[in-house]
Amino acid sequence: MKNSTYQNALKTGIFALILLTFGITNAQQTTGDTAKQGDIVPGTTVTAGAVRVVDNKGTIKYLQSMNGVTMLSNTTNNVTTTTWQLGGTLTDDTFIDADGNVFGLDGIELITTEIASTDATTESDHGTGTGYTILVRDEATGATKKLLATDLLQSGQESFTATAAQVAYPLTGSPVLPAFSQVWVYRNGAKLIANVDYTIAASTVTLVPNTTVPNDWSVYAGDIVEVQFVK
Repeated sequence: MKNSTYQNALKTGIFALILLTFGITNAQQTTGDTAKQGDIVPGTTVTAGAVRVVDNKGTIKYLQSMNGVTMLSNTTNNVTTTTWQLGGTLTDDTFIDADGNVFGLDGIELITTEIASTDATTESDHGTGTGYTILVRDEATGATKKLLATDLLQSGQESFTATAAQVAYPLTGSPVLPAFSQVWVYRNGAKLIANVDYTIAASTVTLVPNTTVPNDWSVYAGDIVEVQFVK
């Protein structure tokens, strides 16, 4: 009886917290029933469980958490105290709809000396790797995923020793080349003019020699053709 009275006194604050949490995180189960968890036993239950409350008409009701919200009940002092807190394991796909409003995080630590991760794995827990990765959003599904920093900006360089009249230069590994503004081609150290002296298609650079004086030029055996790109 003492426990019920105490829980009744706390129900307003607890219920407000639950409503706020559900409003922010938009837990995805919006229909159907959820299984009732076992009652919290003061001084014994540590996490999860159902908090029993009594409304102003004497109806016994229960409050419980799920889907990334953790409940912690005291087991030593103030054993009738149960605290809701952010953090836990998601049990359902969960979306936060900013609905045109700003969603931001303050107090984020600035990276100054850390290096990009080289050992990150999919669905890993913190503490299992080193360095940092970058969070990105999958536009097709809305899912938050992580990306190796080295994959965010890719660059490449390859040199070829031409044969007489050779114009096509396919890059090793078949990387898809970006726009002309991100591809630079040199012949014997002299930069060629994009989309005039060379064209790009997929992973191949094709030189376009010119026979018009004074800008005439040809490809000779032994010419060094270098391709650089960033994407």
